[in-house]
Amino acid sequence: MKITVLQYPPCSTCKKALKWLNDHNIEYQDRNIKTNNPTKAELEAWYHKSDYPLKRFFNTSGQKYRELNLKDKIGTASEDELLTILATDGMLVKRPLVIGSDFVLVGFKEAEWEEKLL
Repeated sequence: MKITVLQYPPCSTCKKALKWLNDHNIEYQDRNIKTNNPTKAELEAWYHKSDYPLKRFFNTSGQKYRELNLKDKIGTASEDELLTILATDGMLVKRPLVIGSDFVLVGFKEAEWEEKLL
């Protein structure tokens, strides 16, 4: 199984997630979400491949999210507008983000990861 993990190195949750992958000998391609920001096309494809609502892809605890007052926009903006906003800055995207051939995982929930990756 080939997976890509989008993560931000200083993020404690990302560190925990990468440790979990390494502990379970799961190979992955690492991608820094800040320096290699996901494109709108990538985000749209991942969103449609996932079972998540689009708002789940937002890093709601991030500083940038609060600065842009996105809490109010998420309920009223179109899917296209939200994807455009997400694509402007990797720090707006919830992480870690795991992309597999037929699944997407948003955030680190160990039970969910075990189900998809083990």
